[in-house]
Amino acid sequence: MTAQGSTFKTCGCRNDEGKRLGKNCPKLRRSNGRWSSTHGTWKYQLELPLTAAGVRRNPLRKGGFARQEDAETELNRAKELLAIAGADETARVQIADLITATVRATKQLPEPEEVRRKIRTGQDLSRSVTVGEYLDQWLAGRRNLREGTRRSYAQHIRLYLNPHLGHIPLNRLRVGDVDRVFDAIDERNQQVARARQTLDPKLRAKVKGQRMVGAATKHRIRATLRSALAKAVRERLIDINVAALVELPSGKAPKALVWTDERITQWQHDFAAHIETMNARRRRLSQLEPHKRIGQNINRLDAYIGAPRPSRVMVWTPALTRTFLDRARGHRLYAQFHLIAFRGLRRGESCGLRWADLDLTSGTATIRWQITQIGPDTFEGKPKTDAGEATINLDKTTIKELRAHKARQNTERLAAGDAWTETGFVFTTPTGGPVDPNEVTEQFEQLSMEAGLPPVRLHDLRHGAATFLLAAGYDLKVVQQTLRLSSLAIAADIYTSVLPQLAQQSAEDAAAVVLGAHRPRRRPSAKVTEIATPPTPDHEMAENEGDTTEPAAAADAS
Repeated sequence: MTAQGSTFKTCGCRNDEGKRLGKNCPKLRRSNGRWSSTHGTWKYQLELPLTAAGVRRNPLRKGGFARQEDAETELNRAKELLAIAGADETARVQIADLITATVRATKQLPEPEEVRRKIRTGQDLSRSVTVGEYLDQWLAGRRNLREGTRRSYAQHIRLYLNPHLGHIPLNRLRVGDVDRVFDAIDERNQQVARARQTLDPKLRAKVKGQRMVGAATKHRIRATLRSALAKAVRERLIDINVAALVELPSGKAPKALVWTDERITQWQHDFAAHIETMNARRRRLSQLEPHKRIGQNINRLDAYIGAPRPSRVMVWTPALTRTFLDRARGHRLYAQFHLIAFRGLRRGESCGLRWADLDLTSGTATIRWQITQIGPDTFEGKPKTDAGEATINLDKTTIKELRAHKARQNTERLAAGDAWTETGFVFTTPTGGPVDPNEVTEQFEQLSMEAGLPPVRLHDLRHGAATFLLAAGYDLKVVQQTLRLSSLAIAADIYTSVLPQLAQQSAEDAAAVVLGAHRPRRRPSAKVTEIATPPTPDHEMAENEGDTTEPAAAADAS
């Protein structure tokens, strides 16, 4: 059924009785019968189908157009909307409802492509899903996510995406909208940085405990939105995944660097300067806030962790790692540090290790669980990746340390008595509960500082384990299998650094290839004369090989 509609010109003039003349005003036309270009405006009127209850609707009327062509264009657009339903009378009624509601709310007609998409995908025409609503629905539908991943997605949605994009209709989301999310993050980072540098206690209090959002986190936030919008594209709710079109600075993880003697010397200088700077700042703050008890000197462990270092990812040499293990020996979690350093377990994987997953007779450990910590809360779940769930081999020294740890744990069990909780974890509190990952990190940092070592993160022991495998002559495939990485590219790009002695040996080996090569003997050069020299017969050339007469030597010298 074709919708009936028309265009007409009208004005606001009234007759002597005050009645509006509308389209009957004589001024609308010139004396020659043509429409006046200066008087009145154009309108259109379109008959709409009956309501679902069979009640006749008022016609769709809209005016204010300067030209008849403009009014006809919008009239045709309204007709196009009704024609989308085809022979489906129910859809036709729903489209008419949508037209009426949209014009009443926005003074504009709905977008035909949007209506087509909703009709095609069976959506409710009367309701427009916002980005916030869709993100919540998307996350609720992801049933197979690991708990840590789910919480990461939820945090991205709650802190960054919904505050800036949540109110926007899903089908109206544009690249510029997503760009503004990261502009807001950058602006907030600048505010936090400025507040940390100021001596104003109120500004410092506002950003206390807040962390700046780095490049890698920005990429993860975009990845969350991109994943959600990819599903919306598959569901044909939208046509383009705008998150995939947003450009961000590289979020590539920093390259791991080894603590060489030169870097350690520079760090010691930076460490001392950092302590001096922080102490001076604390003295100024204590003068500004005398009512607060602000110590004159920064906590040494805080300074140790916060001092600048060449890279966020630093690796100890084997000698430095040995120094740490010597200092940590005797600590109740020594076996945990030893296991991470030798076999490259992640922090959460070591905390989630159970005795049932260890076979000390055959020397294997099966990584099946991890404990992650977000704030004060801990969560148990599967390893970070599918490749992370695997069995690794243990060396004899590590097996020995785990046996000693088990004996120590039995002693603690007897000492705890009824207070002991049997959890089956390898690394526990003195009463049997699983250790908090953050507690393990804090103990590691304290021991590292006491050993007089340059700082590394606990996770950097994993980088070290990869590097030591390479130094021992094993290839990247062994590194990938031992650290349970999903690809060789990750092993090459992230989890390996070259030990100085390994790099030096590779340089010496490369030089030896060149210097040890056999030098070919030269053929004598022909003496240059005014007369062209004919080619030498093969038998004469053979006799002349090895000739070192003066002319040839002179030619070589030239």
